[in-house]
Amino acid sequence: MRRAAAVLAVLALLLPAAPAAAAPTTVSWTVQPATATGPDGRRWIEHTLDPGRQITEHLAVRNLGDTSAVFTLSAADGYLTAKGRFNMLPADRTSVGGGTWVSVPERVTVGAGKTVVVPFSITAPVGVTPGDHPAGIAASIAGRQGTVQVESRVGFRLMLRASGALRPSVTADRITMGHTRTWNPFRPGTVQVTYTATNTGNVRLDVPATAQVSSLIGARTAQAAAGELLPGGTREVSASIDGVWGIGRLRATVTLTPLGAPPASATLTTWVTPWPQILVVAAAVLLVLARSLRRRRLRSLLARARKEGRLSASR
Repeated sequence: MRRAAAVLAVLALLLPAAPAAAAPTTVSWTVQPATATGPDGRRWIEHTLDPGRQITEHLAVRNLGDTSAVFTLSAADGYLTAKGRFNMLPADRTSVGGGTWVSVPERVTVGAGKTVVVPFSITAPVGVTPGDHPAGIAASIAGRQGTVQVESRVGFRLMLRASGALRPSVTADRITMGHTRTWNPFRPGTVQVTYTATNTGNVRLDVPATAQVSSLIGARTAQAAAGELLPGGTREVSASIDGVWGIGRLRATVTLTPLGAPPASATLTTWVTPWPQILVVAAAVLLVLARSLRRRRLRSLLARARKEGRLSASR
């Protein structure tokens, strides 16, 4: 799960919607975890807190530009994109989870080529439910680019957990299967298996998975990992499995083996009509019938010729 991207990508929040744009100034900057004396090499901040407990942390904003700049600091709930990348809610959406734990100064001014360390606090609310409450913290600059309002921000991930009973759990459902045949009757086809993985527990999980398709001529397996899932998160996963003969019954089974949680699985059975093989058999039958009819006709003609020969001889 720590393989997930730890540093938030530069985001462009556009009003109205428009293609992503560069920062509205010539300033470039970095934001990273720090101690009171400066950056400490961490890529993210991770804490487990008892409800009601408060701690102080630090972030360092480094201005890589050639002019002084004023950065807006903010924290928000974290989430994973459809591609599994960590992000935080945009400024126009209200946080209800880990983003509300963080109190950070509204702005910081950083001179050209300088680094400023900013303290901020993290407080676990009283009565918070146990488990993970992901968040992110960022420094941004807003401005206009033509008629478009642009906010560019850079930040990092806050991996926050409330102490208490942890319930790691995942499910697999909404499984579908489609078989793509080759019209060459002597070659197998490909099966596309799609399913939805859901984190039904209260902790983030890394979810390896496999998809297996069984046919009358054996079984084939492919990797179908769901990757990292945050509590309540879902992801649709697809896997292509080659070498599957579409003859009769096909049975697809997806098995999730999350690290630190019970495995989960889902199964789907369908039937595939083997048209290429049917056409081959039908052609063979027609060929046999044609040869049989030809032989019967030939025998009939020979018998008729003999009969006519005997009649001619008796005259």
